[in-house]
Amino acid sequence: MWVIAGVLLGLVLLASIVGFHTGPHSHMFAGVLGVVTAIWLVAMAIGGQTAPLLWVLLSADLVVSAGVGTAAYKGIRSEHALESAKGTMSLIGKLGVATSDLAPDGLVRVGGETWSATSLNGDVQLGGAVQVIEIEGVRLKVWGEDVAAHGVPPLLLDNGEHTTGTASDSAPAESD
Repeated sequence: MWVIAGVLLGLVLLASIVGFHTGPHSHMFAGVLGVVTAIWLVAMAIGGQTAPLLWVLLSADLVVSAGVGTAAYKGIRSEHALESAKGTMSLIGKLGVATSDLAPDGLVRVGGETWSATSLNGDVQLGGAVQVIEIEGVRLKVWGEDVAAHGVPPLLLDNGEHTTGTASDSAPAESD
Protein backbone atom coordinates (compact mmCIF):
# COMPACT_ATOMS: atom_id res chain seq x y z
CA MET A 1 0.00 0.00 0.00
CA TRP A 2 2.85 2.38 0.79
CA VAL A 3 4.49 1.69 -2.56
CA ILE A 4 1.30 2.65 -4.42
CA ALA A 5 1.00 5.80 -2.30
CA GLY A 6 4.63 6.71 -3.10
CA VAL A 7 4.13 6.13 -6.84
CA LEU A 8 0.95 8.24 -6.86
CA LEU A 9 2.64 11.07 -4.96
CA GLY A 10 5.60 10.94 -7.32
CA LEU A 11 3.27 11.16 -10.33
CA VAL A 12 1.50 14.16 -8.80
CA LEU A 13 4.82 15.92 -8.35
CA LEU A 14 6.03 14.98 -11.85
CA ALA A 15 2.79 16.14 -13.50
CA SER A 16 2.98 19.39 -11.52
CA ILE A 17 6.49 20.11 -12.76
CA VAL A 18 5.68 19.10 -16.35
CA GLY A 19 2.70 21.48 -16.23
CA PHE A 20 5.04 24.46 -16.01
CA HIS A 21 6.45 23.48 -19.41
CA THR A 22 3.41 22.08 -21.20
CA GLY A 23 0.59 24.23 -19.89
CA PRO A 24 -2.46 24.21 -17.67
CA HIS A 25 -3.89 20.93 -18.93
CA SER A 26 -0.99 19.06 -17.32
CA HIS A 27 -1.69 20.95 -14.11
CA MET A 28 -5.31 19.82 -14.36
CA PHE A 29 -4.11 16.23 -14.71
CA ALA A 30 -1.86 16.70 -11.66
CA GLY A 31 -4.80 18.08 -9.65
CA VAL A 32 -7.02 15.13 -10.55
CA LEU A 33 -4.21 12.70 -9.81
CA GLY A 34 -3.73 14.46 -6.46
CA VAL A 35 -7.38 13.87 -5.58
CA VAL A 36 -6.99 10.19 -6.47
CA THR A 37 -3.88 10.05 -4.26
CA ALA A 38 -5.76 11.70 -1.39
CA ILE A 39 -8.52 9.12 -1.70
CA TRP A 40 -5.88 6.37 -1.63
CA LEU A 41 -4.25 7.82 1.48
CA VAL A 42 -7.62 8.15 3.25
CA ALA A 43 -8.38 4.53 2.32
CA MET A 44 -5.05 3.54 3.86
CA ALA A 45 -5.99 5.40 7.08
CA ILE A 46 -9.38 3.68 7.18
CA GLY A 47 -7.62 0.34 6.57
CA GLY A 48 -5.61 0.72 9.76
CA GLN A 49 -2.45 2.50 8.62
CA THR A 50 -1.95 5.12 11.31
CA ALA A 51 1.67 6.17 10.87
CA PRO A 52 2.23 9.92 11.38
CA LEU A 53 3.87 9.96 7.93
CA LEU A 54 0.48 9.13 6.40
CA TRP A 55 -1.04 12.36 7.70
CA VAL A 56 1.96 14.41 6.60
CA LEU A 57 1.74 12.94 3.09
CA LEU A 58 -2.02 13.50 2.95
CA SER A 59 -1.60 17.14 4.01
CA ALA A 60 1.19 17.74 1.50
CA ASP A 61 -0.83 16.07 -1.25
CA LEU A 62 -3.86 18.25 -0.54
CA VAL A 63 -1.77 21.45 -0.59
CA VAL A 64 -0.01 20.54 -3.85
CA SER A 65 -3.26 19.38 -5.48
CA ALA A 66 -5.06 22.58 -4.52
CA GLY A 67 -2.18 24.67 -5.84
CA VAL A 68 -1.90 22.97 -9.21
CA GLY A 69 -5.68 22.80 -9.51
CA THR A 70 -5.86 26.56 -9.03
CA ALA A 71 -3.03 27.08 -11.52
CA ALA A 72 -4.85 24.88 -14.03
CA TYR A 73 -8.13 26.75 -13.58
CA LYS A 74 -6.52 30.16 -14.00
CA GLY A 75 -4.38 29.01 -16.92
CA ILE A 76 -7.27 27.47 -18.82
CA ARG A 77 -9.43 30.50 -18.10
CA SER A 78 -6.77 32.90 -19.41
CA GLU A 79 -6.34 30.75 -22.54
CA HIS A 80 -10.04 31.19 -23.29
CA ALA A 81 -9.81 34.93 -22.67
CA LEU A 82 -6.85 35.17 -25.05
CA GLU A 83 -8.72 33.22 -27.75
CA SER A 84 -11.69 35.54 -27.31
CA ALA A 85 -9.47 38.62 -27.64
CA LYS A 86 -7.88 37.22 -30.80
CA GLY A 87 -11.35 36.70 -32.25
CA THR A 88 -12.25 40.32 -31.56
CA MET A 89 -9.04 41.59 -33.17
CA SER A 90 -10.02 39.77 -36.36
CA LEU A 91 -12.76 42.40 -36.81
CA ILE A 92 -10.22 45.04 -37.83
CA GLY A 93 -10.66 45.75 -41.51
CA LYS A 94 -14.11 44.10 -41.69
CA LEU A 95 -16.96 45.87 -43.41
CA GLY A 96 -20.29 46.50 -41.71
CA VAL A 97 -23.40 48.62 -41.78
CA ALA A 98 -24.67 51.33 -39.43
CA THR A 99 -27.82 50.09 -37.66
CA SER A 100 -28.40 53.55 -36.18
CA ASP A 101 -27.19 57.03 -37.04
CA LEU A 102 -23.57 57.51 -35.97
CA ALA A 103 -23.25 61.11 -34.78
CA PRO A 104 -20.43 60.17 -34.13
CA ASP A 105 -21.58 57.40 -31.71
CA GLY A 106 -24.14 54.73 -32.51
CA LEU A 107 -24.56 51.07 -33.42
CA VAL A 108 -23.12 49.04 -36.28
CA ARG A 109 -23.50 45.45 -37.42
CA VAL A 110 -20.23 43.69 -38.25
CA GLY A 111 -19.73 39.96 -38.68
CA GLY A 112 -23.31 39.18 -37.67
CA GLU A 113 -23.01 41.04 -34.34
CA THR A 114 -24.20 44.46 -33.22
CA TRP A 115 -21.52 46.68 -31.70
CA SER A 116 -21.32 50.14 -30.18
CA ALA A 117 -19.25 52.27 -32.51
CA THR A 118 -17.74 55.67 -32.98
CA SER A 119 -17.32 57.13 -36.45
CA LEU A 120 -13.85 58.57 -36.99
CA ASN A 121 -14.78 60.70 -40.00
CA GLY A 122 -18.05 62.40 -39.05
CA ASP A 123 -21.67 61.37 -39.09
CA VAL A 124 -22.83 58.17 -40.77
CA GLN A 125 -26.50 57.69 -41.56
CA LEU A 126 -28.52 54.58 -40.77
CA GLY A 127 -27.65 51.93 -43.38
CA GLY A 128 -24.32 53.52 -44.26
CA ALA A 129 -21.32 51.33 -44.94
CA VAL A 130 -18.52 51.29 -42.36
CA GLN A 131 -15.16 49.62 -41.96
CA VAL A 132 -13.65 48.71 -38.59
CA ILE A 133 -10.43 50.64 -38.08
CA GLU A 134 -9.72 50.06 -34.38
CA ILE A 135 -11.17 48.30 -31.33
CA GLU A 136 -11.20 50.06 -27.98
CA GLY A 137 -12.64 47.79 -25.28
CA VAL A 138 -16.11 46.83 -26.49
CA ARG A 139 -16.45 49.81 -28.84
CA LEU A 140 -15.47 49.76 -32.49
CA LYS A 141 -13.94 52.78 -34.14
CA VAL A 142 -15.19 52.82 -37.70
CA TRP A 143 -14.68 54.76 -40.89
CA GLY A 144 -17.96 55.62 -42.56
CA GLU A 145 -18.19 56.30 -46.26
CA ASP A 146 -21.01 57.43 -48.49
CA VAL A 147 -21.12 54.41 -50.79
CA ALA A 148 -23.28 56.17 -53.37
CA ALA A 149 -20.75 58.98 -53.74
CA HIS A 150 -17.53 56.98 -53.64
CA GLY A 151 -18.60 53.44 -54.41
CA VAL A 152 -16.55 51.74 -51.70
CA PRO A 153 -15.46 52.24 -48.09
CA PRO A 154 -11.81 53.05 -47.32
CA LEU A 155 -9.17 50.47 -46.53
CA LEU A 156 -6.67 50.84 -43.74
CA LEU A 157 -3.07 50.73 -44.91
CA ASP A 158 -0.32 49.05 -42.89
CA ASN A 159 1.04 52.48 -41.94
CA GLY A 160 -2.32 53.51 -40.45
CA GLU A 161 -3.39 55.82 -43.30
CA HIS A 162 -6.73 55.52 -45.03
CA THR A 163 -7.24 55.03 -48.73
CA THR A 164 -10.04 54.02 -51.03
CA GLY A 165 -10.15 50.62 -52.64
CA THR A 166 -12.21 47.49 -52.57
CA ALA A 167 -12.43 45.00 -49.74
CA SER A 168 -11.16 42.28 -52.07
CA ASP A 169 -7.87 44.10 -52.78
CA SER A 170 -5.10 41.88 -51.52
CA ALA A 171 -2.45 44.60 -51.41
CA PRO A 172 -2.85 48.08 -49.95
CA ALA A 173 -3.08 50.94 -52.42
CA GLU A 174 0.03 52.98 -53.08
CA SER A 175 0.06 56.37 -51.38
CA ASP A 176 1.47 59.46 -53.07
